[in-house]
Amino acid sequence: MIRAGKSHSGAARRLVTLVALALLVEGAANPRRAAAQAQVSAVSAASRGALERATLEKVIKRQVLPNGLEVIVLENHGVPLATVEIDVKNGAFTQAPGFEGLAHMYEHMFFKANADLPEPEAFVDRAGELGAIYNGTTTEERVNYYLTIPADSLRGGIEFIASALRSPLFRQDELERERQVVLGEYDRAESNPFLALTNETGKVLWGSAWSRKDALGERSAILATTPDKLRAIQKKYYVPNNSALIVAGDVSPDSVFKAARDAFGDWPRAADPFVADPIPPVPPLARSRGMVIEAPINTVIVLVQWQGPSVGKDPQATYAADVFSDVLKQPNSGFQRRLVDTGLFQEVGVNYYTLNQVGPISISGTTTPEKLKQALAALDREIAQFDKPGYLTAAELEPVKRQRAVETAMGLERASGLAHTIGFWWSVASLDYFMGYIDNMAKQTTTDLRNYAGKYMVGKPRVVGVMIDPESRARIGLTDADLLAGGK
Repeated sequence: MIRAGKSHSGAARRLVTLVALALLVEGAANPRRAAAQAQVSAVSAASRGALERATLEKVIKRQVLPNGLEVIVLENHGVPLATVEIDVKNGAFTQAPGFEGLAHMYEHMFFKANADLPEPEAFVDRAGELGAIYNGTTTEERVNYYLTIPADSLRGGIEFIASALRSPLFRQDELERERQVVLGEYDRAESNPFLALTNETGKVLWGSAWSRKDALGERSAILATTPDKLRAIQKKYYVPNNSALIVAGDVSPDSVFKAARDAFGDWPRAADPFVADPIPPVPPLARSRGMVIEAPINTVIVLVQWQGPSVGKDPQATYAADVFSDVLKQPNSGFQRRLVDTGLFQEVGVNYYTLNQVGPISISGTTTPEKLKQALAALDREIAQFDKPGYLTAAELEPVKRQRAVETAMGLERASGLAHTIGFWWSVASLDYFMGYIDNMAKQTTTDLRNYAGKYMVGKPRVVGVMIDPESRARIGLTDADLLAGGK
């Protein structure tokens, strides 16, 4: 959005890029737009590079403080708001057995008493004074905390989040109250029968690394959480050289960098937590496994998973993984026509989740008990063809690559969402990976996709999970071995 009274040539250029890319996607889907597609094809080729190096480098400014804290500023004057976010390379992947779920527990305690706001509810009161809306999330490889405030409260917002980050008190009374909140989340999650499918298959897929993949964790670990355990997490991971401050919105980079130096400059650097205590590698899946899980549901859910690429070790495969998944998800793909249009599956999705500590590849779908075995056999036939020449065509790749470019470009227009996106990529990969994503994704060819599928999927060990109601299972005589009848 271009704000009246100010010149935002960069925003105007982004708007032109969005229009051009949107026309390309529509033109690919509608032959009548062929002329429009031809007119903007040159813009498309240039726009990927512009988004990566011209637009993004104009939008994103960054500095690294002497203590190692990375400060990233996303300037967007569309509305007079600012989002202040802290990202920490913490999360499930740092959880040894016995600490399952403690990264999430720590997230809840972040919004409690600290040295500057030592009384219960003082954090909430100060947030109200700043006009702040705040929240946090815990995933496999990052924890983030963020607040959105009026732009004129920027300095106060940075100081506010710095106090919570640097000097939490972990009061026992607040811990006891928040423990019950977290346990309530467990109760709600466990009431969802699909959690049993993802958990049981996940335990097999990841083996001894399961505690490092499960952000929700174990109830017993939450019950055993103490302030000392939380302080151990703080001392090890909540350090400047393992954190990033991201500020997005109606701000100037110079004012953010100054406020960051004032609030965080004397925060002492610590040992790199991953040098002192490296994360154990994910053990490879030795053999395929089939698992039938019974639950009172009205359909049959199929979940097939492989261990996929690590963005740190095989970044090129992650670009191919995204494009490959997008192609197979297109309603007009051969994959969808043979599995869904024939009625074998009601729906089928394909996904790769980018992580540094090995991301999962998933194919999930729903079917009926009567069609299950036939559907599984058809899916096996598709998987066996993934790395064969001609299975995917160049014509199928281009629309999904353009669509990815549009989605990424649109993300630039919403400052708070872009802050969260950049925080994720900073944590699991790097800011450079994010900035080069469109260009690298656009370079993918059918050969790249075949190589990816051959390296990580075709003929590789996998976990096949099926959730079905007990009566239907008995009626069709389903066994664990049936799930691997056509696989390896």
